Amino acid sequence: MPKVNNLYFCIMQTLNDLRLAVLIDADNIPYGNVKGMLEEVAKYGTPTFKRIYGDWTKPTIAGWKSVLLENAITPVQQYSYTRGKNSTDSAMIIDAMDILYSGKVDGFCLVSSDSDFTRLATRLREAGMKVFGIGERKTPSPFIVACDKFIYIEILGAQPVITEHPSANKKRGKPSVSRKKSEENDSQVQIRKAKRLISSSITDLADENGWAYLGDVGNLILKKQPDFDPRNFGFVKLTPLIRSLDFEIDERDSGQGGIKYIYIKNRK
Repeated sequence: MPKVNNLYFCIMQTLNDLRLAVLIDADNIPYGNVKGMLEEVAKYGTPTFKRIYGDWTKPTIAGWKSVLLENAITPVQQYSYTRGKNSTDSAMIIDAMDILYSGKVDGFCLVSSDSDFTRLATRLREAGMKVFGIGERKTPSPFIVACDKFIYIEILGAQPVITEHPSANKKRGKPSVSRKKSEENDSQVQIRKAKRLISSSITDLADENGWAYLGDVGNLILKKQPDFDPRNFGFVKLTPLIRSLDFEIDERDSGQGGIKYIYIKNRK
């Protein structure tokens, strides 16, 4: 009988005590909302290592410097030996393997939007580590699917780095009607894809009456699509998203102080 009620995913209960190594690629991630990123990591475990890698002589990553001390993140200096080559990736990968073999952590959080870390994520999972990824929506799919779970920075409220003068935005004006319509259409497509994913997962787990436990469904969805998150659709938890998509919901009394088990079913 399930023992978890209305949590985003039932694995959350077993993951929140994990010892995690948080490794940040300063070259490929914005510095906005660092606190939000670390609060997200805290949902899955306790950060025992917090390191950020980059060539701190470059002005392009200067924005990170002001937030390192207040968030207890250790900067690792890595010079660029050759123009056009990213030495930061190599340093981060070497450190990750050293930490892996130290046996001091249960999982890793790789903060980057760079597909070069795909093999690292795969290797860490092969070693039995839980791997969480955090990056921008532009992150290539291979890195996303190599993680156990991938979270987009945009849903954490991270602000994009301003790369042009504010006056350029004024000249550009409001988004055109066609652009708004395109964004709305894209949103509808994503919602339909989410509904199909949830529906197929219910079918995979349903009992003879078509009911499936919500926690198990959430677990399976995450295995199928690591970047699935109700916050991508404007919902804090999975249950409200399920309700909005018109699935059948049955809240069953557990007999344990008002705790209820939530089951869901595809409508015929």
